[in-house]
Order: sequence, then C-alpha cells, then structure tokens
Amino acid sequence: MRILLLGSGGREHALAWKLAQSRKCDKLYIAPGNAGTALVGENVAINVSDFDALKAFAVDNRVDMVVVGPEDPLVKGIYDCFKEDARTSTIPVIGPSKQGAVLEGSKDFAKQFMLRHNIPTAAYRTFDGTTLEEGLRFLETLQPPYVLKADGLAAGKGVVVAMTTQEALDAVDDIMCKRAHGAAGAKLVIEEFLVGEEASFLCLCDGKTAVPLPSAQDHKAAYDGDQGPNTGGMGAYSPAPVVTPEIHAKVMREIIEPTIRGMAADGIPFTGFLYAGLMISKAADGTPTVKTL
Repeated sequence: MRILLLGSGGREHALAWKLAQSRKCDKLYIAPGNAGTALVGENVAINVSDFDALKAFAVDNRVDMVVVGPEDPLVKGIYDCFKEDARTSTIPVIGPSKQGAVLEGSKDFAKQFMLRHNIPTAAYRTFDGTTLEEGLRFLETLQPPYVLKADGLAAGKGVVVAMTTQEALDAVDDIMCKRAHGAAGAKLVIEEFLVGEEASFLCLCDGKTAVPLPSAQDHKAAYDGDQGPNTGGMGAYSPAPVVTPEIHAKVMREIIEPTIRGMAADGIPFTGFLYAGLMISKAADGTPTVKTL
C-alpha cells in the first residue's frame, strides 16, 4: 500500500512513525512533512491546502490511501475534493467531510450539537461583532476564572482561561477586535469554567462505530503551577491515569456514541479521527462526572 500523509507537525511525525511500521505500507509520502518524518518516509514539498497539487501527486504516484493529520484541510473540504474528482474518487481519505469537520472547526457548532444531543458539556454563550456589547454584559454576570474561545481553528492557541475580569476583557479585545487569530475570531464563545483533570480522548470512526485509541493528558499552561497562557498541548503523556476503566466506559456511553449517532441523525456521518477534550471531576456524592470542553 502506498500512503500519503498530510501535515508537518509532531502529530504527523507520530503517525508517520507508526504507519511506516505496518507490513502493509510499501511506500510512505508525507506532505510537506518535517525533519522527523523524513527519517521514516519521503517528504513531499506540497502545502496541505493545495488540493489540486495533492490530487495530481496521488494520481501520478499511485497512492492507495490519504491520511489527513491537520484540521485545516479537513475544514476546507479535502475529503470532498478527492471524492468529487473522478481521478481520485476511489482513494480512501481518512478524515471527515467538510460538513463533518465543522464539529472541530467551529466551537459554536460543536456546542449547539452537544446541547441538541444531550452530550454533557460546559454551559456557554456565543457572540459576534453585532452582539459584542451583550457579550461584555454577560461576562459581568460570571465569576472568575473565565473561559474564552475563538470560534474557529487557531492552531490550539484560541482558548484563554482568564483569572481576572481585566484579563477576560483583554482576551475579548485580542480575539474580537484585534483579530489575534484572524477569521477564527469572528465569533467568541464564553464558557463556564470547569474544575477537574483534563484529558484527551480519541477514536477512529467509520460513521457508525467508534474504536477508541489510548487516552492522553497534557500540561497546557506555559508556566509552573498551571500559570500562564495555553500552549496547545505541551508535556503530553499517554495513557492518562485519570481515564480509569469506569471513566472510559462513561465517555464511550455518554459522549462518543451519542456523537456518532447524532452526526448520523443530522445527516453528516462522521468518519476519521474524532477528538474529545474532557474535564473529569467528582460530583458531591463522589461519583465521577465527565464533560466535554
């Protein structure tokens, strides 16, 4: 099998390292790749958003499968682009359609989806440029810490946990007014702050079922003592001790399976890798609780 892996980060290095170990992998290409991926496959100088060049490369090099690492090309519709072209329509693309990728590409969409399908998540409200004053008034009704998120993709840097009102106001200014994250900040999600241990839960999905992968946990704050800005995932380790067998079963039952069913019910079967950020804590009676972030 000849595989084309898209991406250039640490995630893609891990994927490339593991894909190259498969007895079914005869040739591994990584576009554009990095120094680490070059050790296990052949880097190809093609941008992940250059769909025409990627399709031409896949045809010319008899690629049998495309594995998409980054969210950005999925949100832009690479799955659909391959499927709609007669030359590449039979090449499996491991990742969701453009519609399915909105689950990752828009935090507001994800929140609405979770509420609609009774998936536990933090309480929230969403604001845009026309309702910014309303958003500032909403902030005044909350107690710190505050959680503010750019709605769109921001390379893992679009989330701010503000410890004071002034930090929250500065975050609103950065995201909505100064557009620190570009178009990703066209909408702002203000969320309830959840207390507990954070964990990452990933599954490989075919639209009907989900196969869980090992859980992970990371230390996201830049400084010691959980201080400083969100780093997007520094210091990750796996499996996460906090995801006990009981928690694992609860996540599958209350979050993953309802998500798969919900996306299918909404006419958007989800295929590819499904990621759920979790906050794990205990209720007053000591029973474990899990919510999505």
